[in-house]
Amino acid sequence: MTNTAYIRPAWTPVTIGLMILGFMIFWPLGLAMLAYILWGDRLDGLKRELNNATDGLNKSFKRSGRTKYHRSGNVAFDEWREEELARIDEERRKLHEAFDEFETYQRDLRRAKDHEEFEAFMKNRKPKKAPPRSVKSKDD
Repeated sequence: MTNTAYIRPAWTPVTIGLMILGFMIFWPLGLAMLAYILWGDRLDGLKRELNNATDGLNKSFKRSGRTKYHRSGNVAFDEWREEELARIDEERRKLHEAFDEFETYQRDLRRAKDHEEFEAFMKNRKPKKAPPRSVKSKDD
């Protein structure tokens, strides 16, 4: 069994057939299939961005509701749970900081590489000679 999908954002016989069928049944369906064929490969990036946005939203809801856990009735357990949750939050914060530092490091490396490539280009580039200027005499 192969891992190829029959319905993928490409001009395959299946997607063309679905597009034609969509236009025959209800024209917006055909138009939607055409859009999927043309721009469907961009959906992965959109999906990733939406997932990141909803993850951030979910985290904010979880943080705001964290202190509202139902008490177990055992004070020692509740205290231990709160300490563990605080420790996990601190670890998560450290991970996010490390990730941000790494992104900054990568961006600086890319910028340095781009700068080096540009400098090499400018060094190897043959300068265009400017056309000689015509000197106007006083007689003109």
